[in-house]
Amino acid sequence: MGATAEWTKETAVDWRDGLLATKLHVPRTPPDFLSRARLVEQLEKGLARELLLVCAPAGFGKTVLLAEWSQLGSRPVAWLSLDAADNDPVRFWRHAIAALNRLRPGIADQVGPLLARPGLASVDGVVTAVVNEMATADGDGLLVLDDYDVIHAEQVHRSLMVLLEHPPPGLHLVLASRSDPSMPLARMRGRGQLAELRSTDLRFTPEEAAALLRRSVGSDLDDEAAATLAARSEGWAAGLQLAALSLRGQAKINEFVTTFSGTHRYVLDYLTEEVLSGQPEPIRTFLLETSVLDRLCGPLCDAVTGRAGSQALLEAIEHSNLLLVPLDEVRGWWRYHHLFADLLRARLHQQEPLRVQELHRNAATWSEAHGLSDDAVHYALAAGDPVWAAQLIERHADALILRGEVATVRRWLADLPADLAASRPRLLLVRTLLSLLTGHVEPVESLLERAERVADSADDPFEPSVGKAASALATVPAAIALDRAHLAELRGDADRAIHFGQKALELIGDSDSMLGSIAAARLAVAYWLGGRLGDAERGLSASIDGWQAAGERYLAVRGCSYLGLVHRAQGRLDAALMTYQRALEIATPQAGPALPAAGAAHVGIAEITYQRNELDVAMQHVAEGIETCRQLPFTQPLAMGLVTLAWIRQATGDADGALDAVSEAEQVPASPDLADVLNPVPVQRARLLLSQGNVPAVAEWIEERGVSVDDELNYPREPAYLLLVRMLLATGAANEALHLLGRLHADAAAHNRVGSLIEINALRAVALAAVGNDADGVESLATALTLSYRQRHIRVFVDEGAPMRALLGPLVAAQSDEHAIAGRLPMSCLARLAKAFDTGGDRTQTPRTSIVPGLIVPLSDRELEVLHLLAAGKQNREIADELYVTRDTVKKHITHILDKLGVANRTQAATRARELGLLV
Repeated sequence: MGATAEWTKETAVDWRDGLLATKLHVPRTPPDFLSRARLVEQLEKGLARELLLVCAPAGFGKTVLLAEWSQLGSRPVAWLSLDAADNDPVRFWRHAIAALNRLRPGIADQVGPLLARPGLASVDGVVTAVVNEMATADGDGLLVLDDYDVIHAEQVHRSLMVLLEHPPPGLHLVLASRSDPSMPLARMRGRGQLAELRSTDLRFTPEEAAALLRRSVGSDLDDEAAATLAARSEGWAAGLQLAALSLRGQAKINEFVTTFSGTHRYVLDYLTEEVLSGQPEPIRTFLLETSVLDRLCGPLCDAVTGRAGSQALLEAIEHSNLLLVPLDEVRGWWRYHHLFADLLRARLHQQEPLRVQELHRNAATWSEAHGLSDDAVHYALAAGDPVWAAQLIERHADALILRGEVATVRRWLADLPADLAASRPRLLLVRTLLSLLTGHVEPVESLLERAERVADSADDPFEPSVGKAASALATVPAAIALDRAHLAELRGDADRAIHFGQKALELIGDSDSMLGSIAAARLAVAYWLGGRLGDAERGLSASIDGWQAAGERYLAVRGCSYLGLVHRAQGRLDAALMTYQRALEIATPQAGPALPAAGAAHVGIAEITYQRNELDVAMQHVAEGIETCRQLPFTQPLAMGLVTLAWIRQATGDADGALDAVSEAEQVPASPDLADVLNPVPVQRARLLLSQGNVPAVAEWIEERGVSVDDELNYPREPAYLLLVRMLLATGAANEALHLLGRLHADAAAHNRVGSLIEINALRAVALAAVGNDADGVESLATALTLSYRQRHIRVFVDEGAPMRALLGPLVAAQSDEHAIAGRLPMSCLARLAKAFDTGGDRTQTPRTSIVPGLIVPLSDRELEVLHLLAAGKQNREIADELYVTRDTVKKHITHILDKLGVANRTQAATRARELGLLV
C-alpha cells in the first residue's frame, strides 16, 4: 500500500476517474406517462425557497414527476441519481460537480481537481469553491438529487447545508427522498426556507387515476372500475401502474377489480405475481437472474446469465413497461424499479438459492474487468467470497485513495470479516495509510507489527499489485519500513526515523524510482529533526528538483514546505521565503488548475512576513492560505495557518480574535503524540495565553505535559521548553530559566540551528536583566540581533513585550563602546526594532476592554466588533466570514453580549448599546 501519506502522488489520478455517466442522466418519462400539471405548478412555486423537498415512500412517482418537470421547463438541469456508495463525500461531490457542469460549463475542470487528493479531510472547501464558481453562472438552473434517502453520512449532509446557507444566485436545490433528510427541516420550515411535496400531494386523484388506467387498457374500463382501483390503491402510483399492467389482456376486468384489495405490500406481491406469470419463460428467467444487479446493460447481463441477447431483451422489457428505468439516452444502462427489484430478488432466493452466488460472482468478474471496482467488491461479497473481495481491495484501494474516496475504502474494509482484514498484510497497510493520512498515529504501530507478523508467517507470496497507483506496494517490507519512518517522524523520534528511512531505501533499491524518491525525501525530513540541516537541505532540494522536472507538482510543493522549515531552522528567512514562493509558482501555474497545496505555501509566506512585521501582507497570505488548506488531507498547514492568524491578531491588539483563531486551530484533527514542531497548536495556544497574562492555565498545561528544566532535550520538543522558559520568567524563576536556556543554547549551537539561537539569545537577554545583570543582557540581545538583522527577524523580539523593549535603550547606549558586540550593530537594525515597538508592536498584555457607566461587565474588543456587525443587520455567517472565525464562535460572542447588556435578543442589544453610547 502507499507507504506514506503526505508524499502520495496527487497528480497521478484524474479526478474524472470512476465517474458514472448514468448517474447524471435525467430520466425519461415512460410511454404511458400521465402529465400532472397541478404538481408541476407546485414545484415551480417551490423555487422561491432555498430547498425544494419531494418526500414520499417508494412508488409514489417522485422521480417521474421531477423528470417531467425537468423536461417541461427551459432551465438547465443538473441531475444526480444517488446510491449507497455516495455516502463517500468525495464520490458524492465528484458526481455532483460533474452534474453541475451542465449548468456552469467549465466548473468541473475548475473545481473537480480539488477532489483528486488522497484522504481529503473535509469537502467544505470544495463546496465553497462550487458556490463561488456557480455565482458566475447565467440564469436559473436546478440541481436535483434523486434517492437522497440512501445518504446517511453526516459529512454529506453538512456539505449540502453549506450550499444551502450560501446559495449561489439562480441555483435551486431539489431533493427527492423516501424519508426526511438529516437536515434542520423544522428550522428551515419556520424561516420560510423550505418548500415540500409529500405523499398526500403525490397521490393520484380519482380523475388522474382513471386517465392513467385508460391509457394502458383503453376505454373499456368503466368509471366505476376506475374509481374502485383508484380508491383501493389510495392513489399510489406504483400500485396503479402494476394494476394497469395486470389489466392488459384480462377478459373479465370487473372481476379482476373486485379481487384488487389489501395493503400496498400485499397488492404489490399480488400484482407482481400477475405480471411475472403473464411473461414468457425467457423473460421471466431473465428478470429473476438479473435482479441481483443494481444497474443493467446488455454485456453485463450476458456475462451474468451466461446467455447472449440481453440487449434485445432489455429493450423489449422497457417497451413492455415492466418497471425498467432507463439511465441514459442511448439504451445502454437501466435499473429496475426499486420495489420491483426487491421482489424479484426475494423470488430468486426462493426458487434458485444456489444460483444466487454464481450470478453475483459473474457480476463481480465483469465489473472488475470493466474498471468498476466498487461494484466488483460489492458483488464479490454478495457472492460469499470475502477473500476475493479482499484481493480486489488490495488491488484497487490505492486508486480510490488517490481519488480521495477514503470513505469508500473504509466501507470496503468494514464490510470484510474482521479476522480476514487482520490476516492480510496489504489490507493492514491500507489501514495504516488511512491513519497516517488523518494524523491518527495511535493505531499505526500495532497495525505495522501485525502486518509484519502476518507477512513473515505467510506460506505463499501475495499476488503483486497492479495499476499505476500501486507502486508503493512493491514490497511489503519496504512499505512497512517507510511507514515506520513516517510514524517516528510524526512523533519526533529523529534517530528512529533516520534508521527506518535508510532501511526503506535499501529495500526499495532500484525497483521503484518514484517510491525511492519519496523515501529519500522522508529521510531528509528525519535529518532535519535530528539536527543534520545540511543533509536535510541537500536531500530535499534534490527531490524537489527531480519532482518538478518529472511534472510531479504536488510532491514538489510538499517538498518545498519541508525545505522552508529547514531554512527557518538555519535562520535564513530569505531562503525560506524564496522556497515558499517557488512552491506557490509550482502550485498555481498559468495554465491548468491550481493545487490546494498552494495553501501551505501561502501559510509559509505569512509566517515569514509576520516575523518581519509586515502584518498586512501576512494577513493577506494567511487568509488565503487558511481557506485553501481546509481542502488538504493533512492538517498541519491549516493548524499552522490558524496559529499564525492568532499571532497577527495579537500583534494588532485583537486579543479576543487571537484566542478565537487558536481555539479554531484546536479543532483541527491531530494526534496528541505529534511532535511540537509538527503540531504547533498546543504550545502556541499556551504561549498566547501566557502573553495575555493567564499564568495559571499555562502552569497547568506545563505540568500536564511533564516538561521540566532537567529533561533530556531534543529539537522536536524545543517549542515546549522555550515556553517553559517564558513561564519561569513570568513567575520570577529567572535563574532556573537561565539554566534551561544554557542547555538549549548548547544543543542549538551543536547543530548550527541559527533560528533557535536567535530566540534563545533573545530570551537569555530578558532572563539576565531579570536577575539584575543588565550588561550581559544587553550583550545577549546584541548577539541575537547580530545573528538575525540581515534576515530581518523582528517579531521574535517584539513578541516578548515590555521586558525586551526595556533593553533597547541600554543597547543603543552601548553603540559608543566599539569593543562591545552591540557596538558592531548597524543603527538601521536598532531603528527598525524600535519602530516596531513604538508603532504598537508591544500588545502582548491583557486585552483592552470598554469601560462604560451603567455596564457592570465591560465588553471586550472582539465583542464590540461583533456588536457593531450585529447592529448593522449582519447574519452569523456574514459576521464569521468578516472576522475569520467560525459560526460557533460568533454565537458564543453574541451570547456574552446579550448577557452583559442584560437583553434577550439582537434588537434589544442594539437598542441598549445605543443607550450606553456603545453605538452611534
